[in-house]
Amino acid sequence: MRIFESLTLPNGQVVLNRLAKAAMEENMADLNHLPEQKLFKLYKTWAEGGAGLIITGNVMVDRRAMTGPGGVVLEDDKHLIAFQQWAKIARSKGSQVWMQINHPGRQMQSNLGQQTWAPSPIPLDLGKMSNKFDTPIEMTQAMIDEVIQRFARTAQLAEQAGFTGVEIHAAHGYLLSQFLSPLSNHRKDQWGGSLNNRARLLIEIVKAVRAMVSKEFAVAVKLNSADFQRGGFSADDAKQVVEMLNTLPVDLVELSGGSYEVPAMQGQARDGRTLAREAYFLEFATEIQKIAKMPIMVTGGIRRRKVAEHVIESGVDMVGIATALAIEPNLPNIWRLNQKNAPQLKPIRWKNKALASLANMSTVKYQLRKLSQGNVTNAKVSPLWALILQQLTMAKRTRQYRQVMRNRT
Repeated sequence: MRIFESLTLPNGQVVLNRLAKAAMEENMADLNHLPEQKLFKLYKTWAEGGAGLIITGNVMVDRRAMTGPGGVVLEDDKHLIAFQQWAKIARSKGSQVWMQINHPGRQMQSNLGQQTWAPSPIPLDLGKMSNKFDTPIEMTQAMIDEVIQRFARTAQLAEQAGFTGVEIHAAHGYLLSQFLSPLSNHRKDQWGGSLNNRARLLIEIVKAVRAMVSKEFAVAVKLNSADFQRGGFSADDAKQVVEMLNTLPVDLVELSGGSYEVPAMQGQARDGRTLAREAYFLEFATEIQKIAKMPIMVTGGIRRRKVAEHVIESGVDMVGIATALAIEPNLPNIWRLNQKNAPQLKPIRWKNKALASLANMSTVKYQLRKLSQGNVTNAKVSPLWALILQQLTMAKRTRQYRQVMRNRT
């Protein structure tokens, strides 16, 4: 029963059990990028599901930099009441609730019509789908300073809204991950070159965030165990970054892996080799646990209680669950009753890995929409149908986003 034991974090915060609802991007904000009824309904469902920790989907620190249309943005206090309602609902059953804060860098589709920032002007390599993303501009020192300030400000606002922590997203190929990787960071200044320099932006953001929030507020980092690309951010790099984080007041590190180019977090490597066995980042996590001074959480493919228990028995502190909780939000309560349940989507074995990745995300978002409407999920939905629906939805949201941004200008 160790998965149902509490965990006390370095800042004194107590998580009621070792099961976390890991972040999934919902794209359910209103036209002002605020959380609204659909998100409230979704998070009420997860709050009642029994997870000890709930981590939100991406909350962007800059409305000009979106992982997708319909994303939530928190950059000022004008509409803080909506975020307060979101936090109150998510915390209603005793879960700790952390806001995942993020900047996409070059992983922002060109049809959003915004300038793309990155450490270096290196475009994404997505084969035939590469043209959907602009070649980014190399960030200036002023841009880097602005991003640091934005992460810190968003964290401060999250605490004011009633969230109990933030998770700084430095994985999955987003901006901070781009700075960490030698494949996307070719800078010759203090922000590039050596790993110490490539990790500098993450370290400075952690320091800036901690300076803006209380000691009781959790500050976590999501980090790739590796990029799964030759010459990219490696497992050894990740160990060294965790050692750097050891010197800072970080309350938890979540380990995942991959990016848009190599979506390992979804179960596939670029060469097609399967990573879909449950807890596929566990081996690395147990190695990190030996050197980490903060608790470690592993996320990726976990859907059975037996596997979740094995993760904890291996010495890892928390289990992050994403897709399984999109299909069955009550999974922790079901496992507590010793009932067997292992939610799973239909496998996608398309040759086009980038398209398969989009389809996988679409099938997850299909489940999230069902939950937000108070409906029953459908794990057997056709990935192609889910992808078509998602593309139609995103096309509409993209048009709306562009109009809103034109009006603001």
